[in-house]
Amino acid sequence: MPLRTPAMIAALAVLALGAAACTPAEQNKAERQAHTAAAETKSAAAQAGEVVESGAMKAAQAVETGAGKVADKLEDNQAKAAAEGRPGAVDPATNQRVPAKN
Repeated sequence: MPLRTPAMIAALAVLALGAAACTPAEQNKAERQAHTAAAETKSAAAQAGEVVESGAMKAAQAVETGAGKVADKLEDNQAKAAAEGRPGAVDPATNQRVPAKN
């Protein structure tokens, strides 16, 4: 999962700083900071994922609504055309095409 990569980079960076520390206490502090940074990064990445997913959901709903309106309009047009006997039109109620006139 690509969202884990930033957390790992942050944790490794903090651990590298901890390894350069002079005392074991400083190294322990750096390790705790690395764990905290990794947890915060993971949380932020999860939240960002939810925001992106909710945006995609809203976009899909808008497309679905728009497509439904277009389908309704086209169906209405075809019903009128079939009722008028225009060749090539399809009656949505029966799914029958009006035959071409020769």
